[in-house]
Amino acid sequence: MSHISESLLVAPAARTDVYRKISWRIMPFIVLCYLCGYLDRVNVGFAKLQMLNALHMSDAVYGLGAGIFFIGYFIFEVPSNLILHRVGARLWIARIMITWAIISALTLLVKTPMQFYTARFFLGVAEAGFSPGIMLYLTYWFPARKRGFALGVYYIAIPLSGVVGGPLSGWVLSSFSHSAVMAGWQWLFLIEALPALLCGIAVLALMVDRPTQAKWLTDDEKALVTGEIDREDLEKTTHHNLRAILSDRHIWKLCAVYFCQIIGLYGISFWLPSIIKDSGLSDISTIGWLSAIPYLVAIPAIVLTGMSSDRFRSRRMHFSVLAVIGAIGFAASGYVGHHPTLAVIWLSVAAAGILSALSLFWSIPSSFLAGTSVAVGIAGINCVGNLAGFVSPYAVGWLNVTTHDNRMGLYFVAACLVLGALLVRTISGKLADR
Repeated sequence: MSHISESLLVAPAARTDVYRKISWRIMPFIVLCYLCGYLDRVNVGFAKLQMLNALHMSDAVYGLGAGIFFIGYFIFEVPSNLILHRVGARLWIARIMITWAIISALTLLVKTPMQFYTARFFLGVAEAGFSPGIMLYLTYWFPARKRGFALGVYYIAIPLSGVVGGPLSGWVLSSFSHSAVMAGWQWLFLIEALPALLCGIAVLALMVDRPTQAKWLTDDEKALVTGEIDREDLEKTTHHNLRAILSDRHIWKLCAVYFCQIIGLYGISFWLPSIIKDSGLSDISTIGWLSAIPYLVAIPAIVLTGMSSDRFRSRRMHFSVLAVIGAIGFAASGYVGHHPTLAVIWLSVAAAGILSALSLFWSIPSSFLAGTSVAVGIAGINCVGNLAGFVSPYAVGWLNVTTHDNRMGLYFVAACLVLGALLVRTISGKLADR
């Protein structure tokens, strides 16, 4: 009997048990890897607090440097995911993590704007493919009806990086500010690169490419998982060539939605410490601890909204509502001005809305794409959408410098989030809400 037909005979309780087993086995390590990666990607937001003065750089230079990461990311995203699909996640994720750790650490050597731009570009090249690669990897282990929760758990790494990274970055900058060896911001790049290096090495020993290779699953459990996913893939779209993928209007709509969402994500990631500082605080250690609060609030929101979207199969509605909540929080954080408590409260609302919506987004393309199409589709959407990672910090920095009003950048981010909430409603519910 085939895996597909065998999986139909399994009791619902057995299905629940096997996916719970898989979740506990693979998700904690995946979250740890993404936490390390995200920490390396956004620690520049804290380094900015000392680095700009030390190197005599402006907000506009920082914004361009922070964003140019995504140019390298854009160029190598799709090729990276295709390589992962061919050689397996274990080897390719390890390669990605080890190279990005080395390049992130080398950022401590920059002295000029051009060196800063170069370091950020090659960090993007090194990290390209990690996030879409993990999302592709999850499609090998979880069917669509379980993927909202799995993606929610995966995206917990973003707020966790804030909870851990905020206090850690504040402590490093404060404790090493008078170091005779090098500046505090240089120590920050070196210290926060080490976890990614160690995790990259650990991937080679701990990661399993497919359920059929997992020694900790029984033969019946392997058949259940592969059968359910194979049966589901028969109902999905598989494009026969790259031209067919590029002509799929749903993929391009998702690119636009994700672009708007990434504007919001990096509005939080790159500017949160500066927003808290502008509210009237100057102690870097305090800023570090307060910056952890919005991310801490976002963690339960991500998990609960992921469970809710799986239960009600209404991913577009959940995404739209959460994106608007994120927009309200962002706009309000600019409006409250010099009130640290109110700024942190509204930034918490923004983080909860933005990060919860982001975790739900990837359950949409993986719900109707299969095979090579899902590998290219996820990478392509992530690739185009992440150009917003270039636009967001540069646009916010430019608006801040040009208008001499830091609220203008926040209002721009909020408007983009509302636009994304509207655009997602143009995608067919038959495809998105499976």
